[in-house]
Amino acid sequence: MRENIPMGRSFEVRKASMAKTQGAKIKVYSKYGKEIYVCAKNGGADPDTNLSLRHLITKAKKDQVPGHVIDKALDKASGGSGEDYQPARYEGFGPGGVSVIVDCLTDNGNRTYQDVRQCFVKTGAKIGSPGTVAHMFDHQAVFQFKGDDEETVLEALVMADVDVTDIELEDGVMTVFAPHTEFFKVKTALTDSFPDVTLDVEEITFVPQNRTEISGEDAEKFQKFLDLLDDSDDVQQVYHNAEIE
Repeated sequence: MRENIPMGRSFEVRKASMAKTQGAKIKVYSKYGKEIYVCAKNGGADPDTNLSLRHLITKAKKDQVPGHVIDKALDKASGGSGEDYQPARYEGFGPGGVSVIVDCLTDNGNRTYQDVRQCFVKTGAKIGSPGTVAHMFDHQAVFQFKGDDEETVLEALVMADVDVTDIELEDGVMTVFAPHTEFFKVKTALTDSFPDVTLDVEEITFVPQNRTEISGEDAEKFQKFLDLLDDSDDVQQVYHNAEIE
């Protein structure tokens, strides 16, 4: 069953829990290390001039990635050698008809495609062509923080000439949505206007326009599907519109 839902709820639905085991933490460190390396290699290893890198490092620290992992990735990028990773994106329908986007960084596109394809095949899912489900998501900058004054936040963003998509308030938590291209404008406006604010979430993500509810066998298969993708060294992010009952 599909139904339209507020962006905030969609965002909460797709957020995955953080790594809880040592093995899972190592995978998180590895994924961040690769992403920081690629970002620094492409845009420079100085966070003061590479804003994307600065954001990525901040996010890594929030996710408790050790400093030595970050430093190693930066040193590797500064050295001018190492692997040549390229982004790859795959789309399709997971168990229960869930819409899925899989983002990867790879040094061997054929290998990565086969690995991701097997995750779909083993769970009875279907990998599609580019654009199969992307139109079912909004590419958004998302910020979340504690607050209760929507009007003041909206005024600050408008004064900063930010193109705001939506602002939601629920249980004392504010969620701001804007086009992904507005990420740094939103962050600057929020931190300048509200110096004491703590941004609990600050990221660019794919927010589903609707959800697909799954339960029973479909839910079990979908969890297996996510676990298989998580085991792939090349998979960086998985976005979906599932709500598990």
